[in-house]
Amino acid sequence: MALCRTGPYPIFESNGLGYSHINLSTKLVLPVPLRFAGPLSNVGKRKHKGLCSSSLRRAASASSMESHKQDPNTLSACSEEETDHVIRFKMSDFKVLDHVSIGLGGRADEVVFEGKVKDSGSPLYNTRVILRQLYSAQAQRRGKRAIEVLKKLVRRKLLYHSYSMQVHGYISLPASGDTDSSSFILVHGYHGSFSLRHWLQQSDWLQTLEATLALDEDSVRKVGEDTTGGPAISRQLRVIRILMRDLLIGVNYLHSHGLAHTELRLENVHISPIDRHIKVGILGNAADFCEDGSNSGSIENMDRRKMMIAFDMRCVGFIMAKMVMGELMDPLIFAKFKSFFTQGNDPSCLRQFMLEILGRNSPYGNAGLQMLDRNWGAGWHLLSLLLATKPSRRISCLDALRHPFLCGPRWRVVPSMDIIRWGLGCTAMRISEEYIYRQPQRSRLAHFIDLMEMLNPHPKPKNWLELLPGKWRLLYCTGKHVGLTLRQPPVRVLVGDLHLTVTRESKLKTNLSFVSDIGFSVMIGQDWPHDKAGKKGRLQVNSSFTLKAGRRLYLKQDNTSEKLSFRPSGNEEALAQKFTSKKWRKITPFKEFPSSLPAAKFASGDIDVTMNLDDPLNQNMDTVKNILQELRTQIPPEIFDLSKIVCGTYVDSRLLVLRGVNGSALLFTRSFVDRNSSS
Repeated sequence: MALCRTGPYPIFESNGLGYSHINLSTKLVLPVPLRFAGPLSNVGKRKHKGLCSSSLRRAASASSMESHKQDPNTLSACSEEETDHVIRFKMSDFKVLDHVSIGLGGRADEVVFEGKVKDSGSPLYNTRVILRQLYSAQAQRRGKRAIEVLKKLVRRKLLYHSYSMQVHGYISLPASGDTDSSSFILVHGYHGSFSLRHWLQQSDWLQTLEATLALDEDSVRKVGEDTTGGPAISRQLRVIRILMRDLLIGVNYLHSHGLAHTELRLENVHISPIDRHIKVGILGNAADFCEDGSNSGSIENMDRRKMMIAFDMRCVGFIMAKMVMGELMDPLIFAKFKSFFTQGNDPSCLRQFMLEILGRNSPYGNAGLQMLDRNWGAGWHLLSLLLATKPSRRISCLDALRHPFLCGPRWRVVPSMDIIRWGLGCTAMRISEEYIYRQPQRSRLAHFIDLMEMLNPHPKPKNWLELLPGKWRLLYCTGKHVGLTLRQPPVRVLVGDLHLTVTRESKLKTNLSFVSDIGFSVMIGQDWPHDKAGKKGRLQVNSSFTLKAGRRLYLKQDNTSEKLSFRPSGNEEALAQKFTSKKWRKITPFKEFPSSLPAAKFASGDIDVTMNLDDPLNQNMDTVKNILQELRTQIPPEIFDLSKIVCGTYVDSRLLVLRGVNGSALLFTRSFVDRNSSS
């Protein structure tokens, strides 16, 4: 006999291995038989003494008398009317095994056994099952709820068997002299020894899961793939696609039947090696979208349904994040990951946050970041939709199944305009992060910025007033770049991040406050030292702006008449050819290349410049002038003189494009706010 036990209840004295929930999250222990030794007469003097083997013997003897006598406590545990669609077993129908798999770890108020059906007359003869003995009233409610859910899903039993742990029946034990209440044992299917969490904790989880799923050309074709094997990144992405699609199909099956899972975690998800499907648990905590006796079409029930679906999708997002980024299996890193959302940060900034957390010394390498960056950052887009701060903005199961990240190259997915904008922004960010600004890179960046401006989703001033406030980090400027390689500056200044903080002074007015913050380091001496720490400094420029509606005109000078005409010029001619092609014609909001586009016009006020320097730099006025001059040489002029910012041409929850008076574009990304570090 074997058990898996957590919580305050007694554990048998044995020479085997005991399992506890304490080490499950940090260490993987393979299933080891539990051998029980010693007398059992003094075990279980507390409440719930049914943990010892004698309880099972008493259960077997009690169950043999069930056909002659019905105990009233049995009826209170589970009524016949609610369980007539499942089998009522007797304890004598099972042979209890002497080991239990670690992936089946129970809660504090339940004990888990593995057994085989030994009744030759049963359709489950010689089938391995799980006997989950439930003690507390709450645990027994979970068991009865799992049986109720089966009754609701019995119409489509094939899908139920594919995506849920099969509930075969139950055993109801009457109250004995040693216990105050009756016990209830739920009998459900055995679907492998590990939960998905334990799979991912193995060092060779990728190879093991590939073998378990028996990947071949037919199986990978179901997720749109055209090959098997390949590099480790491609193999891992293929397995994640298979698991995520199967998980979403199972969750959507529940949602389509008016149920929410409410407990989607790695510990509750199992992979069956028989049918190679994901099992989403025994559904003991599944909740109905509609309350009992209420109208399903009422506003209250519709809101309840949306909130429950949004909660399940958030749990699916956490599962996907842990599968892709193995670092999140560490509880400390996952706590930081969750705090990013609880602090109110926008999920579109998740990539920047994860880059700072994971760094380059991760034991998992950068496999997760590479997978999420593929296909124009489609993985980050799906994560941002699954983990959206507002429940109303979270993606549904069906839309997630159509998302490009979960569709292989064989499937022709028509991306939405939102995904196209996201891909353009991700590509521009990736190019700017390479810090290689030769002419090909500069041309590509300018081209992508022009495409983004053409597809601006928020052209109206009221949209800008909602999205513009926040902290933005400068990624790239299309203006002139002056580096440090081919010149000898009077003082060596190393510029750090450039931030632009926008605040709205009043919700009733269109006045905005712009603050550009430039952090830098000054190297003392004529040569660049090996240690680039230097002396710290900070330059801040403050200005107030008024936002108005405006338009950006596309002008071209006619060489023959020397007049300006409203026609595309330069890069705009290439854009006009692109937008008139068959591929872009279906998605662009205009049929012909426009002569002007709506933009947010900024009218600036007074400017205040402040610079702080550490000692001894602030003692010499000539040094201060040289530092200021070097900063003006390196940074874009629009950052130093905010009055040169004339309009905004693109804004969303993640990216911002501002245009200067000379026509150069400044590309910003929204910077997350870490309130824990700031405090």
